[in-house]
Parts: sequence; C-alpha cells; structure tokens
Amino acid sequence: MTFRVRWRTSLSLVGTVIKYLAVSMLVPLVVSLIYWEDIWVFVVSIVLTVAVGLSLEQLDPDPDVEAPEALALVSLSWLAVAIVGAVPYLLAGYGTASTLADPVNALFESMSGFTTTGATVMGTIGFEQHSHAILMWRQLTQWLGGMGIIVLMIAILPELAVNGAQLMQAEAPGPELQKLTPRIAETARALWLVYFGFTIVYIALLYALNIVGLAPNMGLYNAFAHGFTTLPTGGFSPEADSIAAFSAAVQWVVIPFMFVAGVNFGLFWYVLQGDFREMTDNVEFRWYAGAIAAVTAVLAALLFSGSAPVLDLGGATQGVTENAVRQALFQVVSLLNSTGYATSDFAQWDSNAQMVLLFAMFIGGSAGSTGGGVKVVRWLVVFKGIRRELYSTARPNVVEPVRLGGAIVDEEAVRGIFAFTVLYLLMFGVATVLIALDASRVGYDLTALESLSASIATLGNIGPGFGSLGPFGSYLEFPDSSKLLMVLLMWFGRLEIVPVLALLVGTTRE
Repeated sequence: MTFRVRWRTSLSLVGTVIKYLAVSMLVPLVVSLIYWEDIWVFVVSIVLTVAVGLSLEQLDPDPDVEAPEALALVSLSWLAVAIVGAVPYLLAGYGTASTLADPVNALFESMSGFTTTGATVMGTIGFEQHSHAILMWRQLTQWLGGMGIIVLMIAILPELAVNGAQLMQAEAPGPELQKLTPRIAETARALWLVYFGFTIVYIALLYALNIVGLAPNMGLYNAFAHGFTTLPTGGFSPEADSIAAFSAAVQWVVIPFMFVAGVNFGLFWYVLQGDFREMTDNVEFRWYAGAIAAVTAVLAALLFSGSAPVLDLGGATQGVTENAVRQALFQVVSLLNSTGYATSDFAQWDSNAQMVLLFAMFIGGSAGSTGGGVKVVRWLVVFKGIRRELYSTARPNVVEPVRLGGAIVDEEAVRGIFAFTVLYLLMFGVATVLIALDASRVGYDLTALESLSASIATLGNIGPGFGSLGPFGSYLEFPDSSKLLMVLLMWFGRLEIVPVLALLVGTTRE
C-alpha cells in the first residue's frame, strides 16, 4: 500500500505558516525603530516572507488536511521557518564580517532558535557585531518555537483546527497528546495562554529586580529578551556570558521558571481550573522533580568539594554553600530540560561534574512541556517495560501490563516509546561518529567528550556542550558539513524523530 502525500496541499499550508511568520517580524522591526538600527533589514524580510507565503498558498487554494498531509505540513513547516528565519541574519550581515553573513551559519542559528536548541555560531565577538533588533529576532524565534508554531496556527486558523489533533500529535513533545478541552483549537489556545501568562509574569519579575537595584543590567530590553528564551527552554541570550552576566538574585528567579518550562503545561491548565491534584498526583511530575533534586544533590556535593572554583558574582563574595547549591541547581535544571543557560563555564569543571551534567542531558523534560530530550515519561515506561520482561522471563505464565500512575499503558504506546528511544540513541551514536570523523577530516581538534556533547546537545535541543562547545563557546569552527548535519539533528530532535522518518519512509515504500 502506498502512503501518498498531496504535496501541493502540504506546501500550500506551509505557505500559510510562512505568511503569518511575517507578523512576528514586527517585534524586531519595532526594536529597530527604537534603536534606529537595521530598519531596512526587517522591512525587506517582512516583504519577502509575505511574498513567499502567498506564492505557496496559491498551490492549493482550498487545502484539506489528512494524516499524510499533517506529517508533511509539520515536518516541512519547521524546516521552512528556519530557512525564512535566516533571511534577517543574511541581510544584516551582507557586506560585513559577521559570522551570520555565511548562509550555513545563518541557517544553523535560525534552526537552533526555532527548535529552542540554543547552540550558536556567534561566539563572544558575534554579539558585538549585531544590532538590538537582530538579537531580539534571535530571541523571539525561540519563543515562537517553544510551544510550537503549528499549535499557534491551530489556535488562530480555523482551516487547520479541523484536523488539529493530527497536527498537534505530530508536533507536540511527548508520546501522546493531552486534550484539555472538547475542541482541539481551544486546547491549543489554552496551552498558549498558559505559556504567554508565565512569560509576562517572568518578564515583570526580571524588570522588577532592576527597578529595586538587585539587577543593574537587567533593563527592559534584557528582561524581554530573556523572557522570550526561558519559558521555551531555549537558552539564547543577548549577553555573551549568558545568565552569568547577571546577579545571583536574577539567577534565583530564573531557576523556578526553567523548572516550570520542563513541566507539562497541561497540568498548569488544570491548576488554573482549581484541580491541584492533577499535578500532585502526576507520576511524571513527581519523577521530574525528584530527578532534579537527586542530580542537584550529587552535583552540589562535587562542587562543594572542589570540582569548580567558587565564583565572585555580582561584585559580592558568595558563601561556598550557597554558591555550590545555586550553581548545581541552575545547571541541572538548565541542562536536564534542555534550556542551556549557564551561570558558570561548566566546560572548565572537572570530569566528575561534567559526567553528571552529561547524564542530566539524557533525561529531558516532561511530555507536553517545552523541554527537549527523551522525556521523563518515556524513561519511566522503558524501565517498567524492561522490568516486565525480566519478570516475565522468571514467570512466563504471568501476564504483567506496564502501569504508569496506576493506569495501564497501551501496548502500542509501549512499542512506540521503545522504538523512539532506540532511534534516539542510535541517531545520537551515529551522529557522534560522523561529527568526530568530519572534524578529523579537516584537522579540527575535537575530543571524544566534545563529539558526544555536540551530538546530544543538538539532537536533544540542549545547546551548549563541553570543551570549546561550552556555554561561553560556539559551534563556529565546525566544518559546514558538520553544521548541516547538526541542523538536521536539531530538526529531527524538535519533532522527536518519528514524524520526519515516518514521512520519509512512508513516501518511498509501496
């Protein structure tokens, strides 16, 4: 049986997504008018984006979304917005020495933004080369990608809401879609409402620290810039030193919002409805919080014993215990749920501390969150599935279902989770080898740990790695072939591999 995609229909809907992407460019355009920088860049970008979107829409004026088109729309939309999102970088860098003037670098930065990966090719000097408007666009791409571009389109476009469940299932992070309301468009709006609400509260708190004198450099621009990248677990910052550029007070405010970003946003919807037990009884939430607490305790003990130097932050000497706890908690939350912010150059920590952080990178956030990685719920099902196999081997006559929070997990879902986990680990391993071989081909000195971290940081949408890829480093020195491979890894990782592979395999198999 042939899996047929009506490509004209899919591309027409991609055109609609691209057309509305132009609306988001009004935000950096306003910033460019305020600072009187790169105005023409965003005027031209908006015109080009609208023109491309309208042209693609004409391929099928009356599109109808079915399962094949849903897969194609989701997969192609994320690739298309990354390509279109690179246009402002290219225009701003035209005729300059900007690192983003190179098309491969611009695509890498754009894909990293929309997939909320946070890996960058800008380096320390790159921040000084770009205007406030370009840096704000870079931040905004992560906010748009956090809750999901297709989820946003479903919330505002009735033609997509008709088959919205298929689209959201293909885009939403996690093994299954949580329907909060009877209508899928209302569910999409509910998720974006919670996401938007947390963002506004967070921006207000950051700016309030500036007003009371606890964060001198956290002005309104920086408050919005970091508001756009914390809730989507993005990790981009207009500051080369990431969150290390700010006071300890700012860092303590960032931590709970990074934690929130890794929680299933559907649980917050229930809390707003007054149903607190949905969150407290949720087994994935308890394991997510428990994993952060456990890994933080181990890392804090290592830091306290000398795995990293005690830093002098904000001009005031921090107590050893407070600093160790803050550094450990911040980095564990940041890397476990794929945010990628940093308060310290953990690439300079000893190998024990780095191994703990590498372990945290594999855990991931919750299903239905903006976090990347494998996801906590999948690990729970994998471990319970392995336990069941061992139990069944000893007692072959006993039928033991996989249970999660007292509920039986459907066998099809169990198989899907095992398939995803194997694909994820396989892709991680193959990419690690390819990155290492490519670096060796061009004479780029890359350690095994750096190759590992480059692979997991891009596939898991985490961002920073170790060594030269640390939180204050960049991916600039990689050959273009490796950067393009990592662009694909970020794309696959954001869509959790299966939708893209299903589309590729389904359209080539009879």
